[in-house]
Amino acid sequence: MPRVIVPVILCGGSGSRLWPLSRQLLPKQFLPLVTGRTLLQDTALRAQEAAGDGFSGSPPIVVCNEAHRFLVDDQLAEIGVTARIVLEPAGRSTAAAVAVAAIAAS
Repeated sequence: MPRVIVPVILCGGSGSRLWPLSRQLLPKQFLPLVTGRTLLQDTALRAQEAAGDGFSGSPPIVVCNEAHRFLVDDQLAEIGVTARIVLEPAGRSTAAAVAVAAIAAS
């Protein structure tokens, strides 16, 4: 039976560290800082490639806050990646986001 990798992309953050470039409504993960694509798009493409390499791939789970759900959906649609978007009602740290993703994946 093939192993299934479920990529998890943690896409939270307030955008305070790279101010004024990033801000609360447009944090760094939604900006094209390294390539012509955003950090989220580059990450989603890498996750898709890794999950499909010798494994039975699964769409990624993207954990983000409610304010960014449309940004996530739009940016992933631009690169042709479909994902399961899990919304966190409030930021509760990385551990909470990973726990939510693990529950969503099972």
